[in-house]
Amino acid sequence: MHVLVVDSDPIRIGFLAALLRDAGVACQVLDEHISALEGGIGAFPRRLAVRQADADRALRLLREAGEA
Repeated sequence: MHVLVVDSDPIRIGFLAALLRDAGVACQVLDEHISALEGGIGAFPRRLAVRQADADRALRLLREAGEA
């Protein structure tokens, strides 16, 4: 897995994941359920990851969207 983005904003991570999925790039949000343990204070960032084989394409999509 290749981590593309690390961010504590769940809305942005969700947007970026939707952007990638809409383009046909499978992705996984890592650490998204940690907020249940932290009390929702945003102390732990979430990570957006893709397969290593999709990393270049995913980065290109994020750049085109102005997000990388």
